[in-house]
Amino acid sequence: MRVRIYHQIIHKLEPGLRIATATIKLTPRNHEGQHIVRWPLDVQPDCRLYSHEDAFGNLCHTFSVEGPLDHITLLAEGDVETRDMTGVVRGTVERFPPSLFLRQTDFTMPDAAIETLAGEAAAADGPLAQAHALMALVHDAIDEIPVESAALARAAAAVLAEGEGTSGEIAHVFTAAARHLRIPARHISGYATQDDEPGTAREWAEVHVPKLGWVAFDCGRKVCATEEHVRVAVALDSLGVAPVRGTGINTSEEATANAVSYSSRHGQSQSQTQE
Repeated sequence: MRVRIYHQIIHKLEPGLRIATATIKLTPRNHEGQHIVRWPLDVQPDCRLYSHEDAFGNLCHTFSVEGPLDHITLLAEGDVETRDMTGVVRGTVERFPPSLFLRQTDFTMPDAAIETLAGEAAAADGPLAQAHALMALVHDAIDEIPVESAALARAAAAVLAEGEGTSGEIAHVFTAAARHLRIPARHISGYATQDDEPGTAREWAEVHVPKLGWVAFDCGRKVCATEEHVRVAVALDSLGVAPVRGTGINTSEEATANAVSYSSRHGQSQSQTQE
């Protein structure tokens, strides 16, 4: 499948700001399930982008612009060839052992309700079956809602208690429960289409299964990642994969806008099976 992506972010600044510096994580990498055909980045007002990799191997760009400014516009667009790996992720940059991803964060700290949810999944036979059982439980417990602003995703406990959350917030719940079961789990940002319709920026999770490797679980859709998913960044939680992190004084992300459009399909999707 070829996925065409158009992602625009309007990063609003407080009045009177004279200089803004930010780091963006909007560039996907090649791996066995995806090949980047083209991927230009643009920042307005015009400035120089400095590329680097973070500790997780994510492709990042840092820039500074001088004001006075009231907003910065970021545009990432391009084409990505994808193929269905039945959720299995291979050929990615791996800087850390899977055990690092047992570490809970403020966003994934489990409470009693999450531990109970994890306990229900623990009855399944082995980490892969437990992850599938956990995905079904999380999907049934939380209704997905769209992302309407640039606000940070909420912590897992609050999302489960509320019974609704964005794709990133649902991933927090899944990750918190998986780590409680001692299954390494990490947070992923990217894009996804669905049923040949325009899609959106999206977040999901990956868990590490012995002898199989990393497997991607999109609990909001109750599916392992398919050819309709484009993987961008990895971290311990949504904060680590945020597309824009401002480091200038008095900056704030007040609004975002993004869109993803589907281009063309090549061949048929594989079945959702893993070995």
